[in-house]
Amino acid sequence: MIPPASPRDFQLAGRSPVYATHGMAATSMPAATLTALDVLRAGGNAVDAAVAAAAVLGVIEPQSTGIGGDCFCLYAPAGQGRVVALNGSGRAPAAASIDWFEGRGIAALENTSAHAVTVPGAVSAWELLLTAHGTKGLDELLQPAIRFAEDGWPVHHRVASDWRGVEDKLRCTGADAFLPGGSAPREGNLFAQRPLAETLRGVARHGARAFYEGAAAADMVQALHARGGLHTEADFAAGRTAAEFVDPIHAAWRGMEVWQCPPNGSGLLVLMMLGILEGLDPARDGPLGAERLHRHLEAARLVYRDRDAFLADPAQAEVPVARLLSPDYLSALRRLIDPARAMPVLPTPGEATLPAHRDTVYLCTVDRDGNACSFINSLFQSFGSGILAPGSGVMLHNRGFGFRIERGHPNCIAPMKRPMHTIIPGMVMQNGRATMPFGVMGGHFQPMGQSLFLSNMFEHGLDIQQALDLPRLFPYGGKVEIERGIPPAVAAQLARMGHDLMTPERPHGGGQAIWIDHARGCMVGGSDPRKDGMALGY
Repeated sequence: MIPPASPRDFQLAGRSPVYATHGMAATSMPAATLTALDVLRAGGNAVDAAVAAAAVLGVIEPQSTGIGGDCFCLYAPAGQGRVVALNGSGRAPAAASIDWFEGRGIAALENTSAHAVTVPGAVSAWELLLTAHGTKGLDELLQPAIRFAEDGWPVHHRVASDWRGVEDKLRCTGADAFLPGGSAPREGNLFAQRPLAETLRGVARHGARAFYEGAAAADMVQALHARGGLHTEADFAAGRTAAEFVDPIHAAWRGMEVWQCPPNGSGLLVLMMLGILEGLDPARDGPLGAERLHRHLEAARLVYRDRDAFLADPAQAEVPVARLLSPDYLSALRRLIDPARAMPVLPTPGEATLPAHRDTVYLCTVDRDGNACSFINSLFQSFGSGILAPGSGVMLHNRGFGFRIERGHPNCIAPMKRPMHTIIPGMVMQNGRATMPFGVMGGHFQPMGQSLFLSNMFEHGLDIQQALDLPRLFPYGGKVEIERGIPPAVAAQLARMGHDLMTPERPHGGGQAIWIDHARGCMVGGSDPRKDGMALGY
């Protein structure tokens, strides 16, 4: 049972968790949440609802996601005591060798370069997931997204804000269709994507093949070639079956099991942070105290350090997951944390026991049978690469920006290789049953965000909505990006402890979660106020 939470002050801004008994969905846009509920109420299961909602989000939250992006999923089928993990991340072109880049003097990738585009994996993932665990097909589930793309939908506030922030990027890449009248659409303006609607119709009729082969694939390859890309239609054809089920990873934590997708995703970092922090006495100053936040920052700095050194595509590099999660290694990391002072210099990655060898949508759904789906779909940065394939209406992601151009590095770009990925769905299990699909968006922030959210709920007693609402911070690029909601006195104390603070332009991510209260026979949902979305149930 979920720990009891303190009641909120109803005179202050905020919202309550959402309760339901038969089904629930939580997404970053109201129309997507309603789409998922429509599917559930029409007899679809959690997987069906998640795919339908993700497709809608790709149309009405286009800066964050779309069919030109990647997808990861954790699915807990009711009554089976297991978690299914799906990796729907795409691979680099077959010609993308380190020799090619070195021979042209390219030492780093640019985020708007065609070389930052891997073959999108989302549509492959949707088809595979539905074939294995869904009850409905793409022909039915894509119809809401097709209508939104054909008829248009009003732009919401967070979407409009993000859009305005990347106008120059879209001008630079020539994505004029996303700058109607020469600028980003305002809040409330309808925005339609009719070429995308036609591509979605093709996928609805003919499945993933209509995306990875034929006119749509040729259009995407042509758009990439025009910018120097190495992609071929054969690369896209191979992408149709690129999505695969993989063995999830998990760790025991406070009487529960926290599950994540394995590398090349970053879920490993969540388990590492929880393992480090669990061995410390409870912070005495509460969820927004300097003691608690300092510990979390230091743990994050250590595990992100290891991410940059070791995380890669396990099919092409050794990723020492077992060692990084071992109690001895996590204990050694814990001992590096000074309770009074930030580490001025981080030690060498993995040195304790190992030998030396940012835009997204997250959504979750639970159906009346208790099937739980934790689902994330992403273009990575806002509008991904900014490269629009005009005939098909597909905006292409820039997940390949996660590669290194560094010979010998585990995450060095290579033919048909997957890059290090930031998007991570989460799942909590207890006594062999799913109790909470959850996720936090925000690019590199996601492991930090997930661990903060779980700690907020299960260590500090916040309810599911409060745990998402709480102000956030993140160590990134040598600074600590601190939201304005952190109390000034706490910020001052963190600065005295040696943290170099700055206020980011945008809040840290978003998030959704659904707690399945088996004891009381209900579901409890929360949705992050940093996005435009909501949780709903019936």
